[in-house]
Amino acid sequence: MSVKKGQILDLSIEKTIFGGQGLCRVDGLAVFVEKTAPGDKVKARIIRKKKSFALARVEEILEPSPVRVQAPCPYSGMCGGCKWQFIDYKKQLEYKGEQVAESLHHIGGLENVPVHPTMGSELIYGYRNKMEFSCSDHRWLLPDEIALEEEVDRSFALGLHVPGTFHKVMDIEKCLLQTDDANDILQAVHAYMKDSPLPAYGLKSHEGFWRFAVIRHSVARDEYLINIVTSWEELPAVQPLADALAEKFPKITAIVNNITDRKSGVAVGDKEICLKGLDYVMDSIGPWEYKVSANSFFQTNTRQAKNLYQTMEDYADLKGGERVLDLYSGAGAIPIWLSPKAGEVLGIEIVEVAVADARDNCERNKVNNCTFLVGDILETLDEVAHKPDVLVIDPPRSGMHGKVVKKVLAMAPPKMVYISCNPTTLARDLELLSETYSVEEVQPIDMFPHTHHIEAVARLVKK
Repeated sequence: MSVKKGQILDLSIEKTIFGGQGLCRVDGLAVFVEKTAPGDKVKARIIRKKKSFALARVEEILEPSPVRVQAPCPYSGMCGGCKWQFIDYKKQLEYKGEQVAESLHHIGGLENVPVHPTMGSELIYGYRNKMEFSCSDHRWLLPDEIALEEEVDRSFALGLHVPGTFHKVMDIEKCLLQTDDANDILQAVHAYMKDSPLPAYGLKSHEGFWRFAVIRHSVARDEYLINIVTSWEELPAVQPLADALAEKFPKITAIVNNITDRKSGVAVGDKEICLKGLDYVMDSIGPWEYKVSANSFFQTNTRQAKNLYQTMEDYADLKGGERVLDLYSGAGAIPIWLSPKAGEVLGIEIVEVAVADARDNCERNKVNNCTFLVGDILETLDEVAHKPDVLVIDPPRSGMHGKVVKKVLAMAPPKMVYISCNPTTLARDLELLSETYSVEEVQPIDMFPHTHHIEAVARLVKK
C-alpha cells in the first residue's frame, strides 16, 4: 500500500522515539505520530510524506494505550513544553532509558553497554527553578476560547510559544512545572502588563515594550528573582511593577530589568537595572552554594542536579590527589563538586561571564584547587600542561566537535566521564572514543519529567 499525504489511516503505535513521537510502520515505511504512546490505536492523517518516513497527526484515538493517564494541565497537548504529561511517569522513565540504549546500539554501534534503569526525579511537577514567559501582541486562542460567543482580546499574551509558530503566544494562567508561588507571581505580572498603556512586543513587527517575564526560584532559600525584559529603558513603567511585586510577595528578594532592542527572541538584556533588593539569588546543589543572577546558567532541576553530580563523582572514582580536566565547565559546578577529592581541577569554558561566575563560586565556597581557562576548547586544550588522570566532558546538545574528539584521544587520560543531554550525539561521540576506550556503563537521569529530554552519564576506561 502506498502512503500518500492527506490519507487517513488506522495505526497501532509500537514505540516512542527520541523526540517524543510515537512510531509505527505501514508496509515497512516508518510513520511518526505526535502525541501518541506505545499501545495507542489511532485514526491519523498523513501530513507529510518523504521517501523513508511519513509524519501523521491524530484525528481520533480509537483505543487508548494502558500507559495513558489524565494530564492535569489545561494546556497539555497544545503547549510545546511538557508534551508527555499523558504518559504514566514510570513508563516515561522506561522509554527514556530505552532511547539511550537504542541510540548507543543503532547510532554508536556499541554492543553490550550496561544502561542502568533511568533515575527518576523527586518532584515531577513544580521542579523547575526557572521559567521564561514571552510577551506577544498576538495571542493564540485555545479551542474553548474560540467557542466562546464573546470576543477574546487577542492583543496581549504572556505565556509560552505555540509549537510551529514563532510569533503566537499562548496566554498562561499557571504552569505546573513551577511552584505555586511562582504562578501567583506570574498572574500579578500578567495583570500589570496587560493594564499598562505600553504595548506587548510584536515578534513580527519588532515593536512594543514588554518582552519577557523570567521567574527564578532558589530552592535552598525559597526566594525568587524576577527579571522583566523590555525593549527600552522606561523606569516609570517598570518601577511600580517592581514595587507592587515586592510588597505583595515577601519571598521575592531580587527584581531586575533587562533591556534589549535585539530582534532575536532571547530573554537576555544588553543592559540590566536592579529595581528592588538584590540582582541575584543564592541557591545550593548539595553542600555547595551558588550566586545565580538573571542571566547566569544554573541547572534547571536543582534537586535532580545533585543526583547528576553524585553519579558523575561516583564514575570519576577519585582516590585523592588526581588531576581532573573539565571541558565545557560553565559556572564551575562540576569542578567545585569534585574539588574535595581531587588534587587540582582545571575547567575550560568559552563564555567569559560563566568563567567569572565560576571563579566567584570557588571563592564563595572557599575552594582553592580549581582554575579556569577562557577560550575555545580546540585551541585551549593545547595549553593544558599536564595530562589529566580524569577527564570530565559535559558538552552542549550538539556534542563534541570531531577535532576535539581527536585531541581528547591524543591526550589519552586513563578515565573519562561524559555527561550528555542528547542520546544521539552521546552515541556518536562514544563510537569515536570507543577505538581507545571501553564504555563501562551509562546512567540515564531524568532532569525534565513530562518531556522527552534525558541526561545520561557514561563511564569510560582506557583499554
